[in-house]
Amino acid sequence: MLPDSAQRSLAQELSFGVLRWYFRLDGIARLMMQRPLRRRDQDVYSLLLSGLYQLSFMDIPPHAAVHETVQVTKEMGKPWAAKLVNALLRSFQRQIPRFESAVEKDEVMRLAHPRWLLDTFRRDWPDFCERIARANNERPPMSLRVNALRMERHDYMKVLSAAGLQAVPLPHVPCGLRLEKAVPVALLPGFQAGDVSVQDGAAQLTGKLLQVREGMRILDACAAPGGKTCQLLEQFPALDITALDIDENRLERIAENLRRLGLQARLVAGDAAKPDGWWDGRLYDRILLDVPCSATGVIRRHPDIRVLRLPGDIESLTGRQAGILAAVWPLLAPGGILLYVTCSVLKSENTQQVSHHVDCKPDAEELVIDSSWGHACTFGRQILPGEDDMDGFYFACLKKRKC
Repeated sequence: MLPDSAQRSLAQELSFGVLRWYFRLDGIARLMMQRPLRRRDQDVYSLLLSGLYQLSFMDIPPHAAVHETVQVTKEMGKPWAAKLVNALLRSFQRQIPRFESAVEKDEVMRLAHPRWLLDTFRRDWPDFCERIARANNERPPMSLRVNALRMERHDYMKVLSAAGLQAVPLPHVPCGLRLEKAVPVALLPGFQAGDVSVQDGAAQLTGKLLQVREGMRILDACAAPGGKTCQLLEQFPALDITALDIDENRLERIAENLRRLGLQARLVAGDAAKPDGWWDGRLYDRILLDVPCSATGVIRRHPDIRVLRLPGDIESLTGRQAGILAAVWPLLAPGGILLYVTCSVLKSENTQQVSHHVDCKPDAEELVIDSSWGHACTFGRQILPGEDDMDGFYFACLKKRKC
């Protein structure tokens, strides 16, 4: 029997792995099975996929993978499934070349994404569709943000090295590092003391793009879990920041991060699309608007997105994004800057959203992002998953003209 920590690690590996490769494993299972299992036996089907994942992607001896998977059917109280799972997994072992050939012929299986999402990638990014999908299938790096109030990046690299951890600087951001090997946050030197936080390199770009100065009044709408609020305060401790989120429980996560880092911000529970319920009537110099989105730029971190996200979700999300953008725009002071952010790669959530807003608001103008990272768009700039070790993010800077 594996120790508890090893069992948790194995369970996480199987869960994330099956979700990451679901459309390949599901395709193979469907080829093997004469008829689908009943709805009430989907737990058996999930177990079958975990067995296929072990045989396809893990270094577990095949006989052990088959045996342990079959044993679980009995522990689930479904001994009748033992023979079925055993037969299917052994059939897969005997016919691996056949199934590999089937995978290569089927794009959904080969790239492990649903058809509708591949079609959307190809429509929006015709030259990058496969690259996006393959990046989504990779394991994400563990990226860090060194607390600028406490030390320089190169000093923390020395601290990491002394602890036996190696890291390399992330490009484009002055405080970013990528660990060569991910570790639990508890093993990061100085984490509890506030020396460092876990944050992707793309998310760390927001501080520079907002063009913040000390003493400004800032709204971080849709702020949880608070990484961007904390980054801004690490750079400019005297900022007057309001961190807004619709979920009070998620606000507590912001509070926890602020306490750990020794920072202060005003936390407000409210719907960004309905400012009348929380706004104090004073205009903001800067608004950071990281809107709810499809999260198609962070699938490598959240592989369940490819399984759970549906085509109809996009229309609902774009409607909410437009509503939030329109609602917070009047809260921005003349001459102020709003930074529109998503972790999506879909143009309907990004360039089309910003284009529509600029068309509807005569006092809105784009501030072109002139940078070496990402891809210039009609409006804003897009990072695709994996580029420069970053997640897929979209940014657009909008300035409110003075009357």
